[in-house]
Amino acid sequence: MSQHDDPETEHDTSWSANLEGPDHAEDRSLVVEEALDAVGATATGTHVNLVTHADHGHPKDYLYPILNEEFDATVEYIDQCGCGGYVSRVYR
Repeated sequence: MSQHDDPETEHDTSWSANLEGPDHAEDRSLVVEEALDAVGATATGTHVNLVTHADHGHPKDYLYPILNEEFDATVEYIDQCGCGGYVSRVYR
């Protein structure tokens, strides 16, 4: 993730987390870990857009159940990027 996407700071406005870098392509568990960090850093009443790497397929199959279990969050599929990645919006 870039500094702009820093999950270490609570985001009190909606934001995006880029989870489609080369490291993410190689490691699905890294995608899940950083997605959980991003949602955890998102203030209640806002959302985070998670952009996940295409190599792992649609995130509804591996990420949405974990997000729902961990945060009881509402997850909305937005679109597939031109590069093949997936954009999902997670509301807190």
